[in-house]
Amino acid sequence: MTASDIDPDPAAAPTVLIAPDCFGDSLTAVQAAQSIAAGWARSHPDDRLILAPQSDGGPGFVEVLGTRLGEIRTMRVSGPLADEVDAAWVLDGDPPVTAYIECAQACGLALLGGPPTVRTALDAHTRGVGQLIGAACEAGAGRIVVGLGGSGSTDCGRGMIEALGGLSAARDLLAGVELIVASDVEHPLLGPMGAAAVFGPQKGADAATVALLEDRLTAWAAELDAIAGRTVSGDPGAGAAGGLGAALIALGGHRESGAAIIAEHTDLAADVAAADLVITGEGRFDDQSLHGKVVSALAAGARARQIPVLVLAGQVTLDEQALQDAGIAAAFSITDHAGSVQRAIEDAANQLRGLATVVAADWL
Repeated sequence: MTASDIDPDPAAAPTVLIAPDCFGDSLTAVQAAQSIAAGWARSHPDDRLILAPQSDGGPGFVEVLGTRLGEIRTMRVSGPLADEVDAAWVLDGDPPVTAYIECAQACGLALLGGPPTVRTALDAHTRGVGQLIGAACEAGAGRIVVGLGGSGSTDCGRGMIEALGGLSAARDLLAGVELIVASDVEHPLLGPMGAAAVFGPQKGADAATVALLEDRLTAWAAELDAIAGRTVSGDPGAGAAGGLGAALIALGGHRESGAAIIAEHTDLAADVAAADLVITGEGRFDDQSLHGKVVSALAAGARARQIPVLVLAGQVTLDEQALQDAGIAAAFSITDHAGSVQRAIEDAANQLRGLATVVAADWL
């Protein structure tokens, strides 16, 4: 637990837990927590602030874990397109030796070199994820946790499996390894709620490209089902990270909540129990935020202890009734504070700091 004891007598001051997720590509969870803390302290310098950045398996998964356990390693791997990238991962040597990998480090949207397009939607791959998994095996990991989210690819993990030598070789390599798919996305691989239809447009795909991606996923799913000995495409989370979830499940992986993994390793339950107020946030606070995401997990834990929860987000689309039903006391938008989406994104740290200052001044 990282605490900033601003008051010399912490017992006399309110304790505020600051536990945001990342804000898209604008701020990591660590940066967001620091910005909120700095802004809050301007208006409430006597409050005791606990910084506990979170992640649901997407961008920031490795950074958050790296502050709490293990050794952060960096490896040069294939990015989502032609260029190589430096990807960070964590190796925790305490038995069982565990590797924590974040797919966004190798195939993330932020690594495309610009806004996603039809071309990138078709070409982006997951080979770098396979290279990271191979490195984890070479390092002696008996358990590998792969955080899914923020990917720019929809190749159903084909690139990852090719980097591991093919389906049979990958299954053999991971036969003695506990493989955990860390994701809070429950979408199946195929169909109207699948990887191509739901997430393809976010990755640059138009209607025709979505149809083409669906055909590719369907063909590859047949091979995954064959190697797994069962149908994996309908499993919850199979559609996560452009179908990477399905490939990992076919290799023997099982899905766990990414937010729960982070919460466990950051001792979030103890931090919530110690708090008088919880502040969280993310890039876009919408209906998806209330289904297995960091915000919903925090709200559930805080509600049980009757601790109010505030959300600071890039954009807020939920109405007051939805907030009340979710156990959220109030939600505030950086975009509204900044005056425009562009300014909220380009000056995210300063705008989030300013919003936190204003919210703290008004909050009793």
